Amino acid sequence: MEIKNGYFRLDIREIGVYLQIIPPENGGKRPEVKEVLEYLEQKGYSGFNLKQLNDAVTVASTEVKEVYVGEGSGFQEDEQMEITVSGDKMLVFCHFYPPSTQGKLMSEADIMSELQAKNITVGIKQDEIQKFLKNRSYCTDLILAKGIPPVNGKDARIEYFFNTNHNLRPKKNEDGTVNYRELNTISHVEKGQTLAKLHPAVPGKPGTDVYGGAIQGRQEKSLKLEYGNNISLSEDKTEIYSNVTGHASLVNGKVFVADVYEVPADVDNATGNIVYDGNVSIKGNVKSGFSVKAKGDIVIDGVVEAAYLSAGGQIIVKRGINGMGKGRVEAKENLIAKFIENATVVSDGFIETGCILHSQVSAGADIRVSGKKGFVSGGLIRAGNLLEAQTIGSEMGTITKIEVGVDPSVKEHYGEVQDSIAAVTKEVERMRPILVNFTEKLQKKEKVSPERMQQIQTIAKNFREQQQLLANYKKELKDLGEKIQLATNAKIKVKGSIYPGASITISDISMNIKNERYATKFIKEHGEIVGRPL
Repeated sequence: MEIKNGYFRLDIREIGVYLQIIPPENGGKRPEVKEVLEYLEQKGYSGFNLKQLNDAVTVASTEVKEVYVGEGSGFQEDEQMEITVSGDKMLVFCHFYPPSTQGKLMSEADIMSELQAKNITVGIKQDEIQKFLKNRSYCTDLILAKGIPPVNGKDARIEYFFNTNHNLRPKKNEDGTVNYRELNTISHVEKGQTLAKLHPAVPGKPGTDVYGGAIQGRQEKSLKLEYGNNISLSEDKTEIYSNVTGHASLVNGKVFVADVYEVPADVDNATGNIVYDGNVSIKGNVKSGFSVKAKGDIVIDGVVEAAYLSAGGQIIVKRGINGMGKGRVEAKENLIAKFIENATVVSDGFIETGCILHSQVSAGADIRVSGKKGFVSGGLIRAGNLLEAQTIGSEMGTITKIEVGVDPSVKEHYGEVQDSIAAVTKEVERMRPILVNFTEKLQKKEKVSPERMQQIQTIAKNFREQQQLLANYKKELKDLGEKIQLATNAKIKVKGSIYPGASITISDISMNIKNERYATKFIKEHGEIVGRPL
């Protein structure tokens, strides 16, 4: 059954003009009082009782109601169409009012003429017009014209056939230890392997509004394959291939393939220090006092002793790091080692290891100390988001500091700015009494030599510069402090025990562990650190 809205029409008689209120059908809507009043005002009728009119329109009824609205002029009212165009010029809404009891109905030609008078020429829905002419609906918005929407272009995309996810974690054995023989964090590629495929952009099509104006869709974005050495481009420029066996990486949208520099044994006196633009693979150990610097990844099958390592990519040490209190290891991406002992280790990504002992360790993301032992004991451990371990501290009360909640580099910079403020403040306070003493001499009208005047002017200039520098440092310190305070999602998870002697910091809040706690998650909540069971 068709739903029809209620409507109203004029009944023009010799004794006066009446407004008939026709009820809706099958759940349709009653006309709005505001719409009725606007219509009567447009037609010049005002001799009605507003309360009677309001009741006739708003009170539900299944019968036609009549309300006197004024004296007639003798002229009948023809069927009327009001046209409204949407703001985007894509839809034309037509609202029809019925003729008075003896008025004329509109024809298809009349409707078309009205639309053309409004310069509506595109997307006229002839089927909807015919539908209205066969079964007229009043006080209802009908869409009689639709513009042609544009077809948005489809952006180009590049499909890569090697690992571009720098956060991919290594595989683990069933007991939770890292499987160092099946590390899936480095993208090995073979000679002739397809590295990437370009799927070109698909152009869009312009649309047209109901007035015939052009509408442009979203412009598609084009891409092209960017690549370095050791790579070939297909004839149609949609695929790239590796010319060598090596490691692939994606850096700022550009594909690189580097040959691996392989050290068949230890890095020692026989090899000297190593500096390489690509990836380095070391089959033995890195001995004390030596350094390895690579722009790509460093993979070491053995142990790193008191050596210096720096990688633009990942560092993987399959047998662990024993820095002997001197070693330093730095990775721009992730770092994976069997253990970390008496070393300084810095990673901009995550760190995955079996244990950490008396070391300075920081990671921009997570630090996970997994495996059967999974202990952290001694030293300072900083993680941007999460520290997870089996045990923290020891039964002997080993001092162990854990900090999470802000990028370690931000916290380190915070300390550097504090030191700078102290140094500049000392310099300002050194110059202040000199300038005060000189001012007092001027007030007493004491003579000052030209040389001394020039010297004081130099000090005054330097004093102003140092004051401005001090103000800048204080603002920077305030901004850094706010950034540290806003870190609220960080957490520390201890699957086993955390012992007295350990201290934990989450963003700007610290807590000393006074009693042994087991299987606990520490979070920041309402301005304090709370521990909850795992």
